[in-house]
Amino acid sequence: MTTISTDGLAAVTLAELNAAASLLTRVDRKYLLPVHAAQDLVHALGGAQVLQIGRRRSFAYASTYFDTPDLDSYYLAARGRRRRFKVRTRSYLDSDLTFLEVKTRGGRHTTLKSRTEYDRTDLLTEPGRRFVAECLATSGACPQARADEVADTLMPALSTTYERTTLHLPADGARVTIDTTLTWSHPSAATGEAGETYQACGYAVVETKNPAVPSPVDRLLWAAGYRPTRVSKYATGMALLHPGLPANKWHRVMHRELAGGEHRELAQAGARPPTSVPAVGLRELVGARRRAEVPGRPPGALTRPRFSRGHSTCMRAAPDAPTDSFHQCPA
Repeated sequence: MTTISTDGLAAVTLAELNAAASLLTRVDRKYLLPVHAAQDLVHALGGAQVLQIGRRRSFAYASTYFDTPDLDSYYLAARGRRRRFKVRTRSYLDSDLTFLEVKTRGGRHTTLKSRTEYDRTDLLTEPGRRFVAECLATSGACPQARADEVADTLMPALSTTYERTTLHLPADGARVTIDTTLTWSHPSAATGEAGETYQACGYAVVETKNPAVPSPVDRLLWAAGYRPTRVSKYATGMALLHPGLPANKWHRVMHRELAGGEHRELAQAGARPPTSVPAVGLRELVGARRRAEVPGRPPGALTRPRFSRGHSTCMRAAPDAPTDSFHQCPA
C-alpha cells in the first residue's frame, strides 16, 4: 500500500483550508512512519478533514533542489549553521503549477519561506537567480555580494517526487501532511538519463503544522512511541546518494528508519518494514489510550517528550507577487 486511504473523512476545499488554517507562522514536526501506521493514524483521527480538489485527495509533487559547486546549502545544514538556506523549484503536477522557493533560517528556530511563480523546473533563469539573491540578502542569510555569488553559481543537485495527502484538524486549526512514495534521484535521472535513485519504500513522512501547541496528532504519535525525527528531503537524499558526505545529523534516519539491506528488501517485497521503536497500534490509542498514564501523574495526564520542540515557519510571497500567490496550489 502506497496511497493513503481517506474514505470516511469529510472533504475541505483549498479555499476553505486556507481560510481556516493558512498557518503562515507555525511549528513543524516531522515523523517517519511505516505506511500502514500512517494509515492507522488517519483512521484514528475522528473529525479530521481531507483536502480535495476536483475528485482528487492525493497530489503529485516534484522538486529540484539547487546548490553551489561546494554544496554550501548542504554543509550549512549538516553543520547546524543558523544562517543557512535552501533553494528549490516545487511543481504541483496535477495542477501544472511551479514555484521557485527560497528557505532561510531566522531566530528562535523560525524558517522564512519566500516563493514566486516560475516557468522552469530544472534550471535557474536570470530572473530566478536575481530572486534568489534578493531573498538571501533581505533575510540576512548572507551579505548582498555573497548572495549574488551564491545565486550565480547554483546548479541542480537533487530531484524528488512524492504523493501528498493534506489533512485539516478544524478544532485545533492545524494541518497534517502525509507524503508517500518519496523518491530521491540525481537530476539527470529525473530527466530520463542514467542516474542512481533511492526510494523510501514502505515509509511515509508525516508532518504536523500547528499554530503553537502540539496538535492531537503529535500527542497520538507520542503515545504510540513515535518521536519527531530529522527528515530533510534535500539533506537526507543527498546523504543517501552521496555516502561520502558528512551525515551525522541524519544518521538515525538513514541507518535505522531508512536502512538498506533487510529493511529495504522487506519493503520492496510488500512486507511491513520494521520501525525503530515498538510503537503501539495507533487505532488502539483512540479514546482513553490517547492519554498515557505515567507514575506520579494524575490519570489522563499527557506524556510530553523532552525533545518535542519543532521548528517555526513563516511564509511570504515574492515582493512583486500577489499576497495570496502561495495559496494557489495544495499545501
